[in-house]
Amino acid sequence: MDLDIQHDMEHNRFVAETEHGEAVLRYSRADADTLDYKSTLVPPEDREEGIGEELALHALEWAEENDFQVIASCPFVKHVLEEHPERQTVMAG
Repeated sequence: MDLDIQHDMEHNRFVAETEHGEAVLRYSRADADTLDYKSTLVPPEDREEGIGEELALHALEWAEENDFQVIASCPFVKHVLEEHPERQTVMAG
């Protein structure tokens, strides 16, 4: 799936419109160099379509490209990191 993922910095989230609503990954700043990925939400009708994984991978890639470290408070982001160990270099600590 090729989502149009937008980074809404004003509201600390990555968001993609689906036909059933917004898929969102929310974060907060832990400090100047670290983001805490707090939650991922995908409309129920769009689950099992890979949308959450694409959203998480996009957010992890963005953090890496912009020299941020990531704390994965969100269990789904932790799961994606387990499935994609090549992205673990962005993890804080």
